[in-house]
Amino acid sequence: MLSSAPPASGFLHKPVLSERRLRSEAVRVTDLSRVLQLLQDPLSASLKERQIFILKKVVKQCQRGYLLRDLADIFKIMNLCAERVSDHPEYARILCDLLQICGLPFLKEKSSDEMKYASVVTDCVSQMGFLMRIPLPEVRRQICLSVSAFYSRDKHQHSSDGVCSTRADYRALMLERSGVSETLVMSLALTEEQLPVKLCLLQTLQILSRTSEVNCKLMLRAQAAQKICFHMSEGDPSGELLFRSSEILWNLLENGSRQEVTSQLSSSDCIASLKDAFLHLLLKGFRHHERQLRNDLLVLLSLIAENPGAPLIESGFLKHLTPFLTFPELKSHNPLVRNLKLSFNQEDFEMKKLLLNIMVVLSRDLSALQLFREGRVMLALMLLVKPSSSAERSGRHRRRWTSSQQEELQLQALSTLSSLAPLMLEEYMTCQANTCLLLLIDCCLQHDSSSGRGHGLHGSSGRGGRRAQLRYCVRVLRSVTCVEHEPLRQDLCDQGAIGQLLGVLRWFLGRPQDEDAVALEIQTDCLLLLSVLCEGDVHRKELFGRDGVELLIQYLSLDAALVFSGLGHNKLLLSSIDCLWSCVVGCLGAEDVFVERRGVDLMLQLLQRSPRHMLSPLVSTLLELCENPQAVTHLLHWSGERDTSASQLLLHIWRREEETTAVSRDPHGMITDVKRPIVSRHQESSSSSSSSPDVSAAVREVSENLRANIYCIFCKLGFEGLSGLSAEDHITLSIIHRYLDFKVGEVVHEVLSELLDEGVSPVVSDEAALKSVLQVTEATAESVRLLQQSILGRQQQEELQEEQLLYKEILFTQKQREIAAEAWRSYVARTSNYSILKEFKRLQEEQSTSEAYAPSDTETPEPPNTLSDQ
Repeated sequence: MLSSAPPASGFLHKPVLSERRLRSEAVRVTDLSRVLQLLQDPLSASLKERQIFILKKVVKQCQRGYLLRDLADIFKIMNLCAERVSDHPEYARILCDLLQICGLPFLKEKSSDEMKYASVVTDCVSQMGFLMRIPLPEVRRQICLSVSAFYSRDKHQHSSDGVCSTRADYRALMLERSGVSETLVMSLALTEEQLPVKLCLLQTLQILSRTSEVNCKLMLRAQAAQKICFHMSEGDPSGELLFRSSEILWNLLENGSRQEVTSQLSSSDCIASLKDAFLHLLLKGFRHHERQLRNDLLVLLSLIAENPGAPLIESGFLKHLTPFLTFPELKSHNPLVRNLKLSFNQEDFEMKKLLLNIMVVLSRDLSALQLFREGRVMLALMLLVKPSSSAERSGRHRRRWTSSQQEELQLQALSTLSSLAPLMLEEYMTCQANTCLLLLIDCCLQHDSSSGRGHGLHGSSGRGGRRAQLRYCVRVLRSVTCVEHEPLRQDLCDQGAIGQLLGVLRWFLGRPQDEDAVALEIQTDCLLLLSVLCEGDVHRKELFGRDGVELLIQYLSLDAALVFSGLGHNKLLLSSIDCLWSCVVGCLGAEDVFVERRGVDLMLQLLQRSPRHMLSPLVSTLLELCENPQAVTHLLHWSGERDTSASQLLLHIWRREEETTAVSRDPHGMITDVKRPIVSRHQESSSSSSSSPDVSAAVREVSENLRANIYCIFCKLGFEGLSGLSAEDHITLSIIHRYLDFKVGEVVHEVLSELLDEGVSPVVSDEAALKSVLQVTEATAESVRLLQQSILGRQQQEELQEEQLLYKEILFTQKQREIAAEAWRSYVARTSNYSILKEFKRLQEEQSTSEAYAPSDTETPEPPNTLSDQ
């Protein structure tokens, strides 16, 4: 048996004269096929020492790395060694040495080798991951180290012997295709009792997930987030386990699917693990990196909280977190925070901001609001908004947040209030938040707009802390007043909120140089607040009064071209119109002041210049103002651009509205369908496709376009005696005059159609009444069309008469030109020919002699001068 085994010296190549063999001699010395034969041959199974000797030779002679063409044999050798490790531990050292060389870049002899052996490389790297099945810690550790080195080593060496390393991007691509990252995640379960191996494995996963989306996707497919998070709180005195786990989770969030990561982390076990790790770091972590890691975990918990299905309350996380939400603003006897001390450094500051942020996320769960009430979260927020009160309440004179930190926390607390206050109105009122916010607004107006530093995200766009505070105070008030809670609105009015909001608007109008997106947002919110407070209450409208009307006049004087500026002028203008509707209309005193200040003229100017989407609120507000007789008078006497009257403007809008909704009209604007005179094609299509049978298309159309409001305005102005109308305007006006009759017929037609569709037959009397209405509507439409034809005929007759008159003027002008030309020719002839001049003189004398002896009862008029008299 021993004689049949090949001798050890036979595994070495003999020197040859081939130049290529000489160049690769340093890399490929051993005949790997004969090594495999030695390891696989049953006759050499007992030659363990010889096998180990040859394997050591292979390791020694491959110190620079493996050739791509040798990889298949090398990994066959590794697998054979792996099979013998359990019975012969001596092979473990050889296997580790072979795996260590795998951490070096593979070597290529030709540029084409990378593509040629791509599948082999992928398969070999994948096999390296499967070797994690070997229970020896040193083997598993070496696998992790080799994978990390293979992926991250970026050296691309050229050698004088014609062999060079594969490219780094090639190695990364092969590793991604191999799926080894997924295999390593699944091998986490094998390292439960091997903490050093687990740490090394986590470090490898951290490297693989740092920049590769493919690796992150493969890891998530193996439930990496859940598996890593579940064990991150296990005992590790060094803290490396928690650090590595956190870094991997962050890499998965950045390079993988955030939704998938949060979904995997939303289990009760993961949340409990994160909670334990966070509380441990919060209560016992005092080093800089521990505080940073604590904040990272809090961000992860915030992302999990965005998942509606995450059991944050069931796991007890929120109950443990609530005392920290109000710390250090409120004293607490909770054992978790009794001995908690903050250093008020940057990491603690970031944690406080993250706690404020997680409040907003958790507030979407109604169950969390009850815990917030029990933990007095609203009071803590109000103390942050008014920091001086916090200091006085706590009675502490030790160090606190810096002024810049306090300012940013104040702004974020206000931002948090805008989300929480509408959900916790009772607590909001109990804390007298309205008073606090109004005082803060007053403080902002008393100081210069540039005071304050404007730190952080919430202050960066406010150009100073005061404006940022003003912005968020108004935003909080807007959020709570939009809730239907009359006691809160009454409390605001009792404290003078209307006058104070008018002061804010006046303050901004006095600083046009500071106008930007933030200023426009604040003014828009103030106008919206005034609209909500004054709507339906005459007393509050009286408080709005003349001062408010004066301010509205200035806002309505806004150039309509600014609507497209992108800064927010469109919202400001709409808010101004809404404020006019809610704060002026319905109060006779305010209406009279508005009309007196030519507010109706401004409304009509806006109506003439604004885009279509702005017309609906303008026309609706104008209709409400028409209840005031003075407003109607201004409408009748208004004259806009190109001497356009209000009636002409409204008729033009009507025609444009019908054109937009595709109402059937002929080129002259006349009725073409007497059965459906005002029905649009859009209305017909919507009625046929409507999924709600309770809503009539004819009724819905009234609120969807402007025609009904324009008809009502003309009912106030009258349909007769409107000056300056053209024939086209009269044709349109004839339709508007009968709009209500046509609408009744349209509704009746829909009733009959619905009854027919449902297979219901009305009683004889009802059917006769319905058909009678339709006949009357059709007859009305026919009479309107005849009227339109007569209007068109009169227009054509007038145009013909004007044309004939113009033709007569042209003939007269031409005749005068011919007479003048003939006189000029006569003058030229007389001045250039003496005989003609003598003859003309003789005839002139004879004419004068005959006229002297001619009897006449009246004085003959003197003949007109001609060119010959000159």
